[in-house]
Amino acid sequence: MCRRFAVALFVPALFWAFDQFESSRFNMVRDQIEARGIRNTLVLDAMRTTPRHLFVPAPYRFMAYEDYPLPIGYGQTISQPYVVALMTELVDPRPGDRVFEVGTGSGYEAAVLARIVKQVYTIEIIPELARRAADVLRQLGYSNVFTREGDGYKGWPEAAPFDRIILTAAPAEVPKTLTDQLKAGGKLVAPVGEGVQQLVVIEKRPDGSLESQASIPVRFVPMVPGN
Repeated sequence: MCRRFAVALFVPALFWAFDQFESSRFNMVRDQIEARGIRNTLVLDAMRTTPRHLFVPAPYRFMAYEDYPLPIGYGQTISQPYVVALMTELVDPRPGDRVFEVGTGSGYEAAVLARIVKQVYTIEIIPELARRAADVLRQLGYSNVFTREGDGYKGWPEAAPFDRIILTAAPAEVPKTLTDQLKAGGKLVAPVGEGVQQLVVIEKRPDGSLESQASIPVRFVPMVPGN
């Protein structure tokens, strides 16, 4: 059974009044992301202003802006900052877009996207992560993010079609259910395969056919179907 969480507007005054990680965040973007060739200004600005440390469990918060993934519990991770930036640039989000994310995890990718696009719909199969991410996003005021606990293989049919779809867990192959929920002219980015996967960009042509292009090898947790 799916549960949907609408994220209300509430911004903690403490975060905005005292952001001790601001310089670390700017350094992260300069040294890890721009230095590796990410050029989309919308993505760079979103990465500079999204408080990654607040999506990381407290024991790892001091490492939030380092150049590697971190555990978030339940066998899951928050991706390396560069990989988040690369996937976001590849999916090419636009301000008027509606984006669907499969694999909410910590909520960080959804937060980055939410600073660029009109609406983000994000689904997470692990109940505890879905609830925790929804709480963090709500507290930080992301009123254009909608979260759901459920099976990403089924997509979010009542909100489809989407301009962009991004997967943060790896299926053996991209489910047809998801490409069916992608608008003509839209893009889908996903790690695909088992073990070391390939980051793949799929574009849906106006006639409904799909064009696929491989990017870099990556390693993500497997995408798990529901019961």
